[in-house]
Amino acid sequence: MTQRFRVGLTRDILDSRGEPAFGRKALSVLDGAAHVEWDYLPDVVPHLTPEHAAQYDAVYVNIARVPAAAVARPDCRLRVVARHGVGYDSVDVAAMTEAGIVVTNTPSPMPRPVATIALTFILALAGKLMLKDKLTRTGRWNERMDNMGLGLTGRTLGVIGAGRIGKELLRMARTFDLKLIAADPNVDTVELGYVGARKVDMDTLLATADFVVVACLLDPSTRHLVGAPQLAKMRPDAYFINVARGPIVDEPALIAALQAGKIAGAAVDVFEQEPVDPANPLLAMENVIVTPHSLCWTDECFHNMASTGLASIVDALAGKRPQFVVNPAVLDHPRVRAWLKA
Repeated sequence: MTQRFRVGLTRDILDSRGEPAFGRKALSVLDGAAHVEWDYLPDVVPHLTPEHAAQYDAVYVNIARVPAAAVARPDCRLRVVARHGVGYDSVDVAAMTEAGIVVTNTPSPMPRPVATIALTFILALAGKLMLKDKLTRTGRWNERMDNMGLGLTGRTLGVIGAGRIGKELLRMARTFDLKLIAADPNVDTVELGYVGARKVDMDTLLATADFVVVACLLDPSTRHLVGAPQLAKMRPDAYFINVARGPIVDEPALIAALQAGKIAGAAVDVFEQEPVDPANPLLAMENVIVTPHSLCWTDECFHNMASTGLASIVDALAGKRPQFVVNPAVLDHPRVRAWLKA
């Protein structure tokens, strides 16, 4: 008889109608697996608890955090934590590895959507899109001549973090005849050359780029990677864009740089505190574009993310190694070796 495994989906993945934000089609990945039964967690929770870990063999998480305390009890049956997205800073990966729990993410669907939002921000800032929208709506039509946009030909795009997303952005940006540079200690110079970009150090990028885009993962080494000293190296006519994670940037330092006119403007899809405080000064600045950590969310993006993430659960519970494992060291854990076949 086939062993049945219980899978839980965090309820924060549902929209206001109670429907999965990624659409029902992706659920066929679970429905078609004979060894899996699934349901949504009963309530929206800020983090998983030991009770969740004792009830489920795998959990698909969206916003909810997965702390060490959730897997500390001896009755923990959890085998897989699958993240709906590429970032996994909300999961205590070290604790999961120690407990013998596989952590997966969904990097493959993300490069194009996130690179697209970064490019959207670049175009909107260069053309002063949001300001000109406001001029039109508030009867300030005649101020057009005082708000000239910035042409992109020959300008420089600098990307901090040249992983999948960063390289996709660089590849897409070639269409606009931008000069392309990237700062990433882990990327190969030749590999960057394939997308027409040049590898530089962080200081050179900040001092050179007309548009600085943060596209790296958040981990202990990148927390507050960009602060007051880094922002001070940027030109006063340059723009700053963050499509990665809020805590990579020292937000008060960014606010201060904008208020002092040390940079021309910014666009952020992420904040240090989410949901963002309505009193955050960034929300009142005309030269700043803000979106609620969701600009890349499209039907295509979410369907592909969910299909990939749910498939990782189905594969793992069938004893197969998932495609994207965040903590590969866990594969040598005795608990994992007892059920993972390949």
